[in-house]
Amino acid sequence: MNHTYAQAGVDIESGENLVRRIQTFASGIGGFAGTYPLGDGRLLAAATDGVGTKLELAQRLGNLEGLGQDLVAMCVNDLITIGARPLFFLDYYACGKLDVISAEQVIFGIQQACAASNCLLLGGETAEMPGFYPDGRFDLAGFAVGLIAPGGLIDGSNIVAGDTILGLPSSGLHSNGFSLVRKILGDQQPSWMAELLTPTQLYVKPILGLLNLKVPLKGMAHVTGGGYQNLHRVLPPGRSLKLDWEAWALPPIFQRLQKMGNVESEEMRRVFNCGIGMALFVDPAHVQTIQTVLPEVVRLGVVQ
Repeated sequence: MNHTYAQAGVDIESGENLVRRIQTFASGIGGFAGTYPLGDGRLLAAATDGVGTKLELAQRLGNLEGLGQDLVAMCVNDLITIGARPLFFLDYYACGKLDVISAEQVIFGIQQACAASNCLLLGGETAEMPGFYPDGRFDLAGFAVGLIAPGGLIDGSNIVAGDTILGLPSSGLHSNGFSLVRKILGDQQPSWMAELLTPTQLYVKPILGLLNLKVPLKGMAHVTGGGYQNLHRVLPPGRSLKLDWEAWALPPIFQRLQKMGNVESEEMRRVFNCGIGMALFVDPAHVQTIQTVLPEVVRLGVVQ
């Protein structure tokens, strides 16, 4: 049996349909982060996200250490795609019955990830909802705000055919695709199960390093839910992608999941990051500079 995301209960097409519907009455919907003009050329940027069903696996294994970083990364990585420097972060922790030790562990992880992203943990909300969440279970959501300097918005509008697509490696599955992961695992607990909880990579500092060097990044895509479809979100009308799937090796953790779940390669790319967590769109003339600053980058392909 070939496992798919849809069989695991997640319908990517329905999510895309909802975005299209919302776009008819809300502005800025569909990108990685929204912006608000301050009137002096600067823009405030905002992004919100959660950790998804990775929470269930972490709670099942009793390993909560990386969840705070997961939450922060899902938000600040979205902010940085449009050139926003994170300013502050707010969290929402909801549970049936508050376990102070577990909550402290998660929120400490949030604070540490904020510090690593030059971001302030400004506050949050802890909500006890007995009868709604089972005892021992909790949910997480986060909200981040950043600042874009005048002329610093990166929106992909000047991407042209021939531009190079570079990729920054992921640290693992990050925080997407876990409904399919849990479907594949079922009741099994393979020896490599804990590796699935590796925290999401934070990309703020490496990207800010490029921006501080005035490297002209044309567009960026955070490879999250929907896998490589995210790269299409920054392309101007009429442009397409030519990706070289042989340019990097599928990391072992993804190979194990693919084999265990008999997942087709195309489905893997629609669900998981497959080893690349952030894509950069640049003029070929700047590739060497980026490779010097970030030697771990991979050439993913070109824009057509």
